[in-house]
Amino acid sequence: MKNNLLMLVEKRLLVIGGILLAVGLSAFTLKWKAGFTEPTTTRPPQPKNIIYILADDHRYDAMGFTGKFSGLKTPALDRMAREGAHMQNAFVNTALCSPSRATILTGQYPHTHTIVDNQAPVPKGLTFFPQYLQKSGYKTAFLGKWHMGNEDDKPQPGFDYWLSFRGQGVYYNPTFNINGKQVAHGDSAYITDLLTDYAIKWLDQQDKKKPFFLYLSHKAVHAEFMPARRHRGVYRNTPIQYPPSMYLTKTDTSKIFGPASSQNPENKDMKVNMKDMPNWVKQQRYSWHGVDYMYHGDIEFNDFYRRYMETLLGVDESVGRVMKWLEDNGLAENTLVVYMGDNGFSFGEHGLIDKRHMYEESMRVPLLAWCPSLIKPGTKVEQVVQNLDIAPTLLAYAGLPKPKQMQGVSFIPLLKGEQVANWRDRAFYEYYWEVAFPQTPTMFGVRTDRYKFIFNYGVWDANELYDLKEDPNEVNNLIRSPEHQQIAEQLRKEMWAWLEETGGLQIPLKPIRHKRGDHIYKGTY
Repeated sequence: MKNNLLMLVEKRLLVIGGILLAVGLSAFTLKWKAGFTEPTTTRPPQPKNIIYILADDHRYDAMGFTGKFSGLKTPALDRMAREGAHMQNAFVNTALCSPSRATILTGQYPHTHTIVDNQAPVPKGLTFFPQYLQKSGYKTAFLGKWHMGNEDDKPQPGFDYWLSFRGQGVYYNPTFNINGKQVAHGDSAYITDLLTDYAIKWLDQQDKKKPFFLYLSHKAVHAEFMPARRHRGVYRNTPIQYPPSMYLTKTDTSKIFGPASSQNPENKDMKVNMKDMPNWVKQQRYSWHGVDYMYHGDIEFNDFYRRYMETLLGVDESVGRVMKWLEDNGLAENTLVVYMGDNGFSFGEHGLIDKRHMYEESMRVPLLAWCPSLIKPGTKVEQVVQNLDIAPTLLAYAGLPKPKQMQGVSFIPLLKGEQVANWRDRAFYEYYWEVAFPQTPTMFGVRTDRYKFIFNYGVWDANELYDLKEDPNEVNNLIRSPEHQQIAEQLRKEMWAWLEETGGLQIPLKPIRHKRGDHIYKGTY
């Protein structure tokens, strides 16, 4: 009995001890939480990396999600628009390779940086925005088509890594200048794939804890279009969507395209002012850049149209590979990826191919941005954005101020969905006559959300005014309409005021030897 009593006492002591222990632990816990910080495993912040991808001759509506090109599939670009931002009103100041690329790199109008054609040399003292990134600690790389102001491929300032090629380059078996060394490629190597391979390789070599800037500049989809071997013939049976304005200056379309009314029913209901359609437009359809004599008959329009779509597939795959690399390496969240075209491209509108002019398909470009930490999925930016805004935007994302010489504005607030007071509501345009392509005159103009005014300089042609809401095909020139004289005069004043205020009243001629090809124009200059 005595033993049982001892056992009972021991059990009660154990219970009491357990209670005291629990109370003590609870008190300690409260004291710890009140006076101590719990250890954490927070990751250091990711650097703000930037990837800028530029395509050549990519028009604003040639993406799968727009539905403009029947059957076209661009899953990577569609994803950028779906998960990021689509700038629906993006325009270039000049729809031509070198001037547009110079504007992107400098944040200046073409008449300011003075690279106004594809031959004008780079003036001394011009500063490219990657130089500011480089000085602030970014590792920088340029890969692809430079073609800005000269035909050279030598390394340019602002880049730690350089890979380029001379002039327009070639689609197959290119030779690259890699950091000053010529490297040839064979075995049917395709340029879009190669540029992406080198870009991924450079990314693999970067310190993931330090910021980088990659400028991937594709040759594609520059004419004359050549798709990757795996994409040849993918769209061979795709129906062609001929634009209504393609037939206006053609007296008999049935020989080439079939009756206009059956191909484009909307053609019958368009209000057209043929009298005031500029003569240079009517005449150019039978030239190197016209649908009836394109490239002097080297290719049919239908094949041309489909090859463009097939060549674009390689660019879309490149974008997809870059995005996948960011995700695989845990860098997608804070990396800003921007995709853009350097200018648009005509496919029969007004009977034209190519760019240079101020019609929508030429001056308007695709512009997409993707950065999960910055941009909400499905963001649509309706404000007017131009290529001179790229430099200040990328610098702003890196936390750098806009240099005083830049004329563009950062659109980071627009990407974040913020309301910006006094944001521009119009786009200005300039193009300067070229010796090598004399059919298109010098022109200046301004485009609002409703109207477009085009001043055709130095030719005996009518100027142009279009109501883009009522006339999206830009075929009813209202320049002589009594009801529209006030708006025409107002836009004309705005255009001249823009040129005067930004130092653009003098055409920046350069003493250079232009190429004068017999294949372009048979005659003398």
